Amino acid sequence: MSIVSYLVKRFLRFDKEQPFIFLSALLAFSGIALGVMVLIIAMALMNGFDNEFKKKLTVMNYPLTIQSKFFGSVDAQLVDNLRTQFPDLAFSPYVTSAVLSRSGDQMEGGYLFGVDFAQEAKVNRILAEGLKHRVPGEFEVMIGKTLKEQFMLAEGDKLTYIFTQMEPGGLALTPKIKRFENVTTFDSGLSAYDKGFSYTTLSSLQKVLGVPENLYDGIHVHSENPEADIIRIAAALPETVAVRGWWEDNGNFFAALEMEKTALFIVLMLIILIAAINIISSLLMTVMNRRSEIALLISLGASKQEVKRVFLILGIVIGALGILTGTILGFLGMWILGTFEIISLPADVYPTSTLPLDLSVIDFFSIIIGAFVIVLLSSWYPAKKASEVDVLTVLRNE
Repeated sequence: MSIVSYLVKRFLRFDKEQPFIFLSALLAFSGIALGVMVLIIAMALMNGFDNEFKKKLTVMNYPLTIQSKFFGSVDAQLVDNLRTQFPDLAFSPYVTSAVLSRSGDQMEGGYLFGVDFAQEAKVNRILAEGLKHRVPGEFEVMIGKTLKEQFMLAEGDKLTYIFTQMEPGGLALTPKIKRFENVTTFDSGLSAYDKGFSYTTLSSLQKVLGVPENLYDGIHVHSENPEADIIRIAAALPETVAVRGWWEDNGNFFAALEMEKTALFIVLMLIILIAAINIISSLLMTVMNRRSEIALLISLGASKQEVKRVFLILGIVIGALGILTGTILGFLGMWILGTFEIISLPADVYPTSTLPLDLSVIDFFSIIIGAFVIVLLSSWYPAKKASEVDVLTVLRNE
């Protein structure tokens, strides 16, 4: 057994004469384990909630949306061409208008979409569920669950829509008003969309807005890989038409989530940093307590590099054991939170009652590498001080 491994094992033992050294090392181990565990669970929660929001926004915002830059740019011919060129994608043309929905004395702003429900069901699974009950016909509408509950509507009740488009009336311009019959509902799980979006047939809205049958405001596109497909579609579109991804419309939202995740990572990493201070104090106390032994070892032929390596390895062992324990506890905590309903989630927002957890490989290795770097830096200074012990002074005085 080498002198380095022997001394590391000896210094790790509990010393009855200096119990505070062992206690300080134990606190350092516990703090690092706690910090790693909390970081793993927190990053998994952040990723899980991010993924849930992305799923929701992808459904109601659509993976890709083709929009016209000029009126008449999106027509039936363009839709047919896209379906021919990209048979692996689903295309659903639509017409839309900003509206005020009114029922009795209550009013709510939003958007009314005119769609071909057979095609829209292929690009929007939420609407597909609502269409199983009934497919809206001429001047019939599908509204969100939140709006239905807010207006206390029943199936068959009339809902008045006030359009932003004006029409002449007497001596002034008045907004267009049309009543639609509520026949079915959809539930996306996000109240903002359930309250603000309504759907009717393509022909109904075209008649109200005076849009020709072969012209549309845009095309909803379903894609399993929108980041790659947006490039393919953009290359096939005329200059009068543009395509946008759902992430482009929600860039600020996800940028804020990413910044929040980064801030949380930095704050929780401070737990490990504070625990690392205990490693420094523990090793420094060991150095001060073992000064005579260190001086004797050096005088007997041990090199300063070997002494430095002893305390460096000692700090790394304490920190590595803490990181390993924290990793095990972190994954155990993830399994418990993901399996049992310890924290209940609102059923109208999330599709599951357990916490969404998703720890990415990048986040995991960032935690492990960050913690190890802190441990390594914390061990280096006491190891350096141990190698700089003045042998003559110590042996003369002690």
